[in-house]
Amino acid sequence: MATFFDVITVACFIAMVITFFQFTNRETKILLHFIIAGMVFAIANQVGNGGGTILALILIFAGAGYVGLMVRR
Repeated sequence: MATFFDVITVACFIAMVITFFQFTNRETKILLHFIIAGMVFAIANQVGNGGGTILALILIFAGAGYVGLMVRR
């Protein structure tokens, strides 16, 4: 992990995994939604490392918001 976006997106992914096990009933449907958010974090990491700072931050917030919506649902 060499860049800012590596650290941030891995931390978001770890938080997402902890959230899945702590705050959901571990259904497959919810897991599939979390996989989508994980892909968004991976894309945000690549975009951020490529120089698209603003877009990467938007993707990170969108992924975190999506996870929040899935947990509240």
